[in-house]
Amino acid sequence: MPTRKKTATTLLTTAQSLGSLLKSARDIMRKDKGLNGDLDRLPLLTWVMFLKFLDDLERQHEDEAVLAGTRFRPAIEAPYRWRDWAAVKNGLTGDDLLAFVNNEHTALPNGDFGPGLFATLRKLTASNGDKRRDVIATVFRGIDNRMKSGYLLRDVVDKVDAIHFTASDELHTLGALYENLLREMRDAAGDAGEFYTPRALVRLMVKLLDPRLGEAVLDPASGTGGFLVEAYAHLAEQVHTVAERKTLQRGSIFGCEPKSLPYLLCQMNLLLHGLDAPDIDPGNALRHKLTDIGLRQRVDVILSNPPFGGEEEKGIQGNFPDDKQTSETALLFLQLIMRRLHRKPSSAGRPARAAVVVPNGTLFGDGVCARIKAELLRDFNLHTIVRLPNGVFAPYTSIPTNVLFFDRGGPTQDVWYWEHKLPEGRKNYTKTQPLQFDEFAPLMAWWNHRQEGEQAWKAPAADLLAANCNLDRKNPRAADDIKHRAPEELVASILEKEAEIARIVGRIQSMLVQAKSSA
Repeated sequence: MPTRKKTATTLLTTAQSLGSLLKSARDIMRKDKGLNGDLDRLPLLTWVMFLKFLDDLERQHEDEAVLAGTRFRPAIEAPYRWRDWAAVKNGLTGDDLLAFVNNEHTALPNGDFGPGLFATLRKLTASNGDKRRDVIATVFRGIDNRMKSGYLLRDVVDKVDAIHFTASDELHTLGALYENLLREMRDAAGDAGEFYTPRALVRLMVKLLDPRLGEAVLDPASGTGGFLVEAYAHLAEQVHTVAERKTLQRGSIFGCEPKSLPYLLCQMNLLLHGLDAPDIDPGNALRHKLTDIGLRQRVDVILSNPPFGGEEEKGIQGNFPDDKQTSETALLFLQLIMRRLHRKPSSAGRPARAAVVVPNGTLFGDGVCARIKAELLRDFNLHTIVRLPNGVFAPYTSIPTNVLFFDRGGPTQDVWYWEHKLPEGRKNYTKTQPLQFDEFAPLMAWWNHRQEGEQAWKAPAADLLAANCNLDRKNPRAADDIKHRAPEELVASILEKEAEIARIVGRIQSMLVQAKSSA
């Protein structure tokens, strides 16, 4: 069995050294013929880092158990731990390494013959009480090793082995670098139809909802975990005792992400930021019948940017009330979010609440959309709509978006609107000039001291209900002449309305076909 001597690496806990190390690993992966772009390279780098991080964490827990005189149960047993095959002086390489990682049965590092690495990890269960085993199994069921060269894979493993996840400073630095990798991946992911929420907007929504320790936070469309990571950091600032840390680690953060790549990235993102066993559902959040969602599935805080513009299959639509069934994904998620909020105040004495990103079409949509909004106004307190300008999600989409803030303290009396303006002299946000958190300072100052002004106005809920729940209320103090609207805004508005018309025409045509076939 060919082996290769590993070169010792001295690594300083600095952003520069870690950044250089990860860049080297990515450069190595670019040489491999099995990987095409960041959509292939980032998952591979992530699962390798995942196993290294897990082993470092296991070593730390094992030391703590020895000191406490308690039994330690590892999530991964020998010879599948990182220390057994990756961190050894003469580790597996070449075809032997590929066989160990990929094959159902193969020669093992300890000389035995048995299941390969991925085959073993995919069959782990939490039978020993360690929920991380279920997390590991779910992660590795959704990924494959696409590298063709076992020698290049060994080079990547060697690079990652130089990262020390037990050093808190280094872990913090790596977390920041990992977020940079996720931002870099947006280009590739955007091409695949995934739009990630800008960090500034995520941070705003978390700050305004202000989750409190003891409250359960959910994102039913987690993506790479941006909302959950920010919520976890917000809750972590409230931890001062061992008991409070247990509260944070158990029953605070929940997510749902059915796509394997974002699921893997979400798990790694949360682990890097300190959540020991992320509770992320790998299924479609819309797969359950709405009426079957009971008390146990309800939470106190929901933060989400659900996918919009997509279409769900008939089987998913059937999980919703007959008069509110639609193929539009955003409207189904809005109903789900409304249903999953607790009816009673949380342990912090606050009503269950949500902040949800929606496209402009949701505000003025009629039919099913209007019926959903009527329920929102009558049964919930839709207290605020933040209207965002063009380019917030640039370069992936130019569709204008809004953030709905509502809670279980309904019914709605008045809906407040806040119009977020572009910085002076800017016509749009771009990839190189994105939205910045500091720009929300006027909104945050206004939030608890509301008055009408150039950026703020309100509309009585009764008026909105009377207008077929059209929430698309313009700023009464803004110039309404079309000449004053930016060309990009006009184009985006026209395209959105054309898309809405096309959807309506498609539904009418479908109804006509059904009517003819049944005649």
